[in-house]
Amino acid sequence: MGYLILYSKTQDLQIQIILIQITLYEQLALEDITAELGGNDIIGECSGQQFQVSRLLLHLSSALGPASDVLLDPYLLCWEELIKFMEALGPLVGFFTHKVEEKITLIRQLSLEESARLNATADERVAPPPPHAYRSVRSMLEAELQRGVVSFDTQTPSGSRTLLRLHRSLLWLQLLLERLGTEREGRSLGELCRDAYLEVLAPHHPWLVQRAAELVFHAMPDRSAFLQLVCVRTQEEAEPVMRVVVAAIREIHRRTQKELEIRNMLDLP
Repeated sequence: MGYLILYSKTQDLQIQIILIQITLYEQLALEDITAELGGNDIIGECSGQQFQVSRLLLHLSSALGPASDVLLDPYLLCWEELIKFMEALGPLVGFFTHKVEEKITLIRQLSLEESARLNATADERVAPPPPHAYRSVRSMLEAELQRGVVSFDTQTPSGSRTLLRLHRSLLWLQLLLERLGTEREGRSLGELCRDAYLEVLAPHHPWLVQRAAELVFHAMPDRSAFLQLVCVRTQEEAEPVMRVVVAAIREIHRRTQKELEIRNMLDLP
């Protein structure tokens, strides 16, 4: 593992340190970006709004566990920050955020039940306690497979199936943020959202959901709202911020994809 420290100034000139734990490959990519910025990053707290890109990066950093695993608690915190991002794009986006919130709640409930089970048997154990099944993506997928709560034929309220849905949505947001950071002119925010949606999520959604999504995309604000959300003034300032964010999201997605793929869980019903 490698570590990259990004420095940013808030409006009162205080220095904020963002620590990102990444693989060597991702570290080199982000170091190139930092060098391009001349060693000064523009990611900082943005007053007057709920979504904070610096907070998202901190959660993404914390989610990168050892041995290329993904820790679930900070992963879910990433999603809570991404929900704030989506909600800031307009009230109709609640169409997406409500479903994401349900999935976060389900995984957290499973984790609480696991903690209660471990605590209930603590006095009876002689050996060290077993690891918490919902500590990480890897431990959750493996535990649920062994316990037989994952079905490859029918829908079940398992953490594994729920994670797969979040995983697909994360790729949608990754593509959206990547295109927002690289396309300087042309397509609107709604068009970029729709294109990423059609590529990643639409194949898994019924027709009625796809039609509802179209309404959401048509009602989205213009791209200036996005610039305000990431606390920059121009598209040129947004580009390095988005490259750092997208690189961190991509690493989370890559690790999760691998864990799902080796267990043949990419198509759970």
